[in-house]
Amino acid sequence: MRGMLADTAPLRNEHFRRLWTANIITVIGAQLTVVAVPAQIYAETHSSAYVGLTGLFGLVPLIVFGLWGGALADVMDRRTILIGTTTGLILTSAAFWAQAALGLGNVWLLLSIFSVQQAFFAVNQPTRSAVLPKLLEPKDLPAANSLNMTVMMAGAIAGPMVGGALIPVTGFSLLYLIDTITLFATLSAVVRLPKLPVEGAAGTPGLRAVIDGLGYLRGHPVLLMSFVVDLIAMIFGMPRALFPQIAHLNFHGPSDGGLAFALLFAAIPAGSVLGGVFSGWVSRVQRQGLAVVASIVVWGLAITGFGLAVGLADNTSRSLMLGIAVLMLVIGGSADMASAAFRMSMLQASASDAVRGRLQGVFIVVVAGGPRIADVAHGGAAALVGPSPAAAGGGVLVVVLVIVAAIAVPGFIRYRLAPSE
Repeated sequence: MRGMLADTAPLRNEHFRRLWTANIITVIGAQLTVVAVPAQIYAETHSSAYVGLTGLFGLVPLIVFGLWGGALADVMDRRTILIGTTTGLILTSAAFWAQAALGLGNVWLLLSIFSVQQAFFAVNQPTRSAVLPKLLEPKDLPAANSLNMTVMMAGAIAGPMVGGALIPVTGFSLLYLIDTITLFATLSAVVRLPKLPVEGAAGTPGLRAVIDGLGYLRGHPVLLMSFVVDLIAMIFGMPRALFPQIAHLNFHGPSDGGLAFALLFAAIPAGSVLGGVFSGWVSRVQRQGLAVVASIVVWGLAITGFGLAVGLADNTSRSLMLGIAVLMLVIGGSADMASAAFRMSMLQASASDAVRGRLQGVFIVVVAGGPRIADVAHGGAAALVGPSPAAAGGGVLVVVLVIVAAIAVPGFIRYRLAPSE
């Protein structure tokens, strides 16, 4: 049983342990803000169009500063970047709190603060991922990434539940204040890191550095494939844009939420948490490329099963089909967690230190951008053929396309974890 549970070997490293423990504290506060921002915008405007602007105001700085932040992380001392960006996140959270406490009620101010916060986040995340290979042995990276993802997904479940319960009672300002205070735990952890200069750092963090980082992928098809297969999995296999329609029309829930709605949205993060809890096996996998392909195939099959269960809901017991649909999403979430842990570990272990930050920046952009493209693709497909065929067909495409990609670049499935020196 111990071999099944999450591998905690990375926690023996004091620096990683402090970062991970701080993240447990910080992630709840961060998720409270994730809930509070759109809720406050809707409360002030009563317009879903304004709420939708969070996607634009969040995605643009995420792409721009994700790529530039990765280039910055390949030039500057990474500890210095983490201190600066964590301080920036604290200040933006404090700004959220101040505008709510003062009752300013200006949606454009709120969106502007959100955009600045996402810019700091976009620089912080690739830098944070790039430091792990400097702290841990390559064999410990899959377990470390699984531990980090488990905390993030647990926060994605707990944060909205806590935030949804607190907003009607306390208002928005308390949630922002909690986020501000909990971020000091992360600041304390990064301040205590050793200096983390970049090996072989050269040049300046400008457009040329970003282009050079992308050019690095052309000569490393295995790393390029790690992005390609993730885009396949997310663009064709992430049906979250269909959840409101499915919950309302197929499972006869209310149009503004309800149990089916909540279960569908919570299922994938819940699967990721379960996958993280029982992730002891990931540290024993040597053929990580093959493991990524297998994980994405399971994801695609699970989404196909989800779509079929949705389609059968009108012809048999809706509660039974809802249970099967949720189970399929849970299985998919577990597979996605494994895929992400292996892909990030391959990037961290295989890329040279001089480009590691830029590649982590690309990773952040792909992870954030893929599901947003999926929202558009699935929404359009559902309008033409209905939500069930759109979801099931997307799952089938994931399986077919990832197998084709693996055959096209056989070096990816032959990739093995390098032995520790």
